Amino acid sequence: MLNKVILIGNLGRDPEIRTTQSGQTVANFSVATTRRWRDRDGNRQEETEWHYIVCWGRQAEVAGQYLTRGRLVSVEGRLQTRSWDDQQSGQKRYRTEVICDNFQMLGGRADNQGQQGYGGQSRREQPQSAPQDQGFDASEQDDDIPF
Repeated sequence: MLNKVILIGNLGRDPEIRTTQSGQTVANFSVATTRRWRDRDGNRQEETEWHYIVCWGRQAEVAGQYLTRGRLVSVEGRLQTRSWDDQQSGQKRYRTEVICDNFQMLGGRADNQGQQGYGGQSRREQPQSAPQDQGFDASEQDDDIPF
């Protein structure tokens, strides 16, 4: 079985950074993905989905340092749905989240120079033998991304 999510979208807000009682760092932020198409009549249509992202540990610290509202980011992770009882209404609430395994800040070369990715290395510091962005070079694709 497989539970894997890959998203490319824009941050809807700056990450919210917290520390759990056990000392673990956690970052929460939202990512918007937009789908655009033409309907049968040729009219442009657009649909935006919002995704709630949760990062833990070192990734959460890096997210807090470098991610900002509006930033283009690629997120890989898994879906997890959690539930809780709403204190005000007494109803059971649910939220499906993307538990982030890794993320990569995207954008033009000027946006990424000297900034760190999810693993603590800048793009220029990564070994040449390692694939960057799993074959996706954002600097070559900027004009084609519909965000």
